[in-house]
Amino acid sequence: MAPTQPTTKQVLPSDKRSRRFIHAYKAAALAVVFVGVLWGAIFAANQWWLLAAVELVFAAIGLVSWLLIRAGHLNAALVCTEVALLAFAIGFCLLFDVPSPGYPRVSHLFLPVLAILAYINYLRRKSNIQLAVIAGCLAAFVTFSSADLHFSFAEPIPDDIRVMGTWINSVLAVLMMCGGVVAMERELQRHKGMERQLRGAIRRNELELFYQPQLNRAGQVVGAEALLRWKHPQRGYIPPGEFITAAEDCGLMPLLGDWVLAEACRTLSSWSKDPVLARLTLAVNVSAVQFGVEKFDQSVLEMVYSHGIDPTRLKLELTESVVVSGMTSVVARMNVLRATGITFALDDFGTGYSSLSYLRSLPIRQLKIDRSFVEEALASAQGAALIKSIVQMGIELDLVVLAEGVETSAQHNFLMEIGCHEFQGYHFGRPVPLATFEDYAQAMAHRAALVSLTTERAGRFQRSASPVARS
Repeated sequence: MAPTQPTTKQVLPSDKRSRRFIHAYKAAALAVVFVGVLWGAIFAANQWWLLAAVELVFAAIGLVSWLLIRAGHLNAALVCTEVALLAFAIGFCLLFDVPSPGYPRVSHLFLPVLAILAYINYLRRKSNIQLAVIAGCLAAFVTFSSADLHFSFAEPIPDDIRVMGTWINSVLAVLMMCGGVVAMERELQRHKGMERQLRGAIRRNELELFYQPQLNRAGQVVGAEALLRWKHPQRGYIPPGEFITAAEDCGLMPLLGDWVLAEACRTLSSWSKDPVLARLTLAVNVSAVQFGVEKFDQSVLEMVYSHGIDPTRLKLELTESVVVSGMTSVVARMNVLRATGITFALDDFGTGYSSLSYLRSLPIRQLKIDRSFVEEALASAQGAALIKSIVQMGIELDLVVLAEGVETSAQHNFLMEIGCHEFQGYHFGRPVPLATFEDYAQAMAHRAALVSLTTERAGRFQRSASPVARS
């Protein structure tokens, strides 16, 4: 199956938004550098060397952030910059920006701006660190607004500088606050707009499933993983990372998950009429929110029975976060579904709360090794040893071990050597539409039949040509 690449038109809108996002943060980082260098020069010109050095530290924070973003570490840049700026603002207020009868403290006015920035980033990618930064900014702002808090050894900024600095920083803080509010409003509107569009996409049948093949050690297609895609009428195919995150934020995952399960059941029903495709399994990802919906197990069984499919052909993939959300209730639901023949796979194994204790308690049939371990397998001895241990553990627990993200022959050969059972990744095929996958599965089955027939004939010929056969 030839890998399919999205067209430029399909990926351009998301790329544009990502580039705008990155450019905006690069510009903000350079602004921090500029402000720090400017104030550093002003302080140095007046021979206030300590203040000049402190402002250069401020500029250095912006420069490090810009370098991290340029190197492609956007999330690390955001977190590091937010934490560093929060610490800088608190330290500056305690050491230098000490209010006097004629001039108020103003450096703390930037803390709400930083809190807004952290909230926008939290909407983009949820993180406890972002929440901690938001709480820290707001707590520090309230504290410095309400009390004349400073160190006893503080060195207040001279009043002749504070005359200008108070006005400049106040204006800058207000302007940045306005910009942050506008940015936050746009981000919230984007999420609301995405929610409306997603609901409309379901009604207008804009969603579809793509299928990525899963192969065994003999090179035979044994199944596929169903992956959700959204073909927007104007934007083309929207990357799953963009709309799945929005669906999680908007609480739409149960709705999308039900659609995927129903579509998967329809596919299996269609496959049951074909002797080649009827042997394949179809894996469907189930989110923690979806699995936690009341009577989830009953709704799955209703879909299976209404489409008349063989339950053993349906595989539900759960992440470790689903499992640890409530072991007793999770196992109970899994057992209800497992009793009918539906199988379970533990997805992205090793990236979360891996524990042998719960692994032995779960009625799972398959262990899926996360792609990050496959990538590291040939990069270091530690990576190779780790993935060997995972495969061996799966074998000892009588589980089918599947490696995700296999992209090269070298990775495939290594995984074969250590005993991995099944494989999935770009090396075998990218996610493709249903018709394309079915053609591929049929072609692979036909090729396997020819190889088997050729091998059988060769064996017959050798036996007939042997001296024992002739005698």
